Amino acid sequence: MPSSTGPSIDTITEGGRVTQVGEGQEAEETSPAVVTFGAPTVGELLAERYELVEHINNDSAGRLVWRGVDVVLRRPVAVVLRYPGGDSATEMLQAAVAASRVIHPNLVGVYDAIDEDDRAYVVREWVDGQSLRELVAADGPFDPARATAIGNAVASALAAVHATGMVHGNVHPGTVMISDDGRVVLADARTDGADSQQNDLRAVGGVLYFALTGHWPHGEAPLHGATAGHGRAALPDAVRDATGAIAAPRQVRAGVPAYLDDLTMDLLDREIDPPASDVLAAELSRLDIPADEQFLEQAGPLRFTAEPGEEPSPLAAAGGRKVAIGIAGMLAVALVGLLIGINALGGGDDGDKEPVAQPSNSAPASPGGGDEPVAQVRKLTIQDVRIIDPDGDRAEVRNAEKVIDGDDDEGWETNTYRTNAKFGGIKKGMGVWIDLGAPHTIKQLEATLSATGATVELRAGARGDFPSSSAGDKQLVNAYSTVIGTPNENGGTKMIFDGFQEGDKYQYLLFWITKLPVKDNGTTWKLGVQEIVVQGS
Repeated sequence: MPSSTGPSIDTITEGGRVTQVGEGQEAEETSPAVVTFGAPTVGELLAERYELVEHINNDSAGRLVWRGVDVVLRRPVAVVLRYPGGDSATEMLQAAVAASRVIHPNLVGVYDAIDEDDRAYVVREWVDGQSLRELVAADGPFDPARATAIGNAVASALAAVHATGMVHGNVHPGTVMISDDGRVVLADARTDGADSQQNDLRAVGGVLYFALTGHWPHGEAPLHGATAGHGRAALPDAVRDATGAIAAPRQVRAGVPAYLDDLTMDLLDREIDPPASDVLAAELSRLDIPADEQFLEQAGPLRFTAEPGEEPSPLAAAGGRKVAIGIAGMLAVALVGLLIGINALGGGDDGDKEPVAQPSNSAPASPGGGDEPVAQVRKLTIQDVRIIDPDGDRAEVRNAEKVIDGDDDEGWETNTYRTNAKFGGIKKGMGVWIDLGAPHTIKQLEATLSATGATVELRAGARGDFPSSSAGDKQLVNAYSTVIGTPNENGGTKMIFDGFQEGDKYQYLLFWITKLPVKDNGTTWKLGVQEIVVQGS
């Protein structure tokens, strides 16, 4: 059996959610290394569990990336190998151990980390997708909305890492992965001790710059103390002036909003301290809205420093940083309102003139005749979905994405249980965790189920209720203490929750199942969740 060396572990299991293949920059030569003792082969079974299926590539750190299959759980995995193992694999294994302690939807997860002396390997969950580097190289720079969404995902992942006191240390377009369904995950953390949380945050600026322009603002010089060739050397350098200063994204490409240009350049400016990762994630989440709802120019820029002669922002108290969010936009709106009000009152020498209609971009007035705008209720976009199984073996957590695919005929379902409707007495419940991407006012949640008779409650939480460190499913369930209530059943398999408090906003929802409906034979119990739709504003 494999023995433990390096970080003093034998096996680290079930540490996260999603991984990628080919993370980082591929080496110039992607064929397998010269075969020596310990070289992997197709069909080989590692740790009596992970079968190697296909060699994908070699990354520039000298590791071999394989596609494999977990023969116990019958699911695809990614296997990253280094041989020989021992001291040469210590950094890789230590990074895997650290990564396994942080669970977040935008972070790569780790299943196993094993050292067999002659070789070492890390086993991660497989997901089909490409790196940001590959996508930009193939399709060109991203639009501002998509670039903002990617920056938001990376900052959120870093907030989870930094909450534990750790550093990622390897953020660049090769380690930012986008799955085929659009999900963004950050991979390939390093533990060489040469990095800082501030450098992680400056790297978010680099990722934004690359997504917007297709150029890497750090050239071939390493950003975090890594070697220049580690995943970044092949990236096109930024446009520079005679002094070597980089051009702003708006100077490289038309259509980049001023607020996003300012944010990116502030993050890259080493004379300006970046905000804490959770503050940056919150701001990018505020700016991350669908492309068909772009009102971001009115939202105001995020700046980390005041211009000469300006008063510091009242938000500068967060760690002593000078962060001004949207103040200019709010002042402009207030000024327009004041001018319209003066005109309506007919003051000054023009009081005898007929009132002139003023252009307005505001929402329609409320039905009651008041001045408050009416928020438009619409179907909210669910950014992420996950099956929560705190008492199970995680054999039922696949196909969560089918709950939000718009098809009532396909969904996620539990196993079939015997003895009783409460999961056969094996577990207290299971659930579907939903992330709306940002806090929203919610009108209702409608769930389409495979059968009637299930007992379900809806739990909710705002941003601060989501565990950001080493919490597993049990801690996640405990974090959602706000129960919206029991559903109104709509004459069949639809459940509607509409007990949301007016004025409250929610980002995370937990559709928590405690009792299953009986199957046709009357001796077994099972439930399928076909579709979940959230309405709100």
